[in-house]
Amino acid sequence: MEWSLNTRDIEDSVAKTARELGVGIVAYSPLGRGLLTGAIASIESLDAKDWRKGNPRFAAENLSKNIAIDFFAIAKAKGVTPAQLALAWVLHRGDDVVPIPGTKSQARLIENAGAATVQLTPDEIVAIEQSIPEQVGGRYADAEMSSTFQGRA
Repeated sequence: MEWSLNTRDIEDSVAKTARELGVGIVAYSPLGRGLLTGAIASIESLDAKDWRKGNPRFAAENLSKNIAIDFFAIAKAKGVTPAQLALAWVLHRGDDVVPIPGTKSQARLIENAGAATVQLTPDEIVAIEQSIPEQVGGRYADAEMSSTFQGRA
């Protein structure tokens, strides 16, 4: 299931049911398709063939509203990368949750693994969650959304 700071719709349904049944959750896209890494400042920063160029959250009119500037400041103050903080948040959802970030380099793999050592207090978790702007634009284009989870258990 997709689960990140900017896609949390499984929390009150699927995650709850999975836990009742003793089923673990594999959380894909825990870095919000890169939005939570700090690496995407504009649509122009994406490769010409990058599929996200057609994603509503990355559309020019939406992207600037979806960038989590306050979240990046929290990561900096904590001395971790935004990716590590985003992954740590997912890891703090429970021992039954395993995030699977898309990782293309050894350096990113090592960076991501560092999330396992990030400790978060309850107050920090609240601050992190409040730092994420309301996402503008769908997770996918309308035609693709019909085949995704949309809050039904």
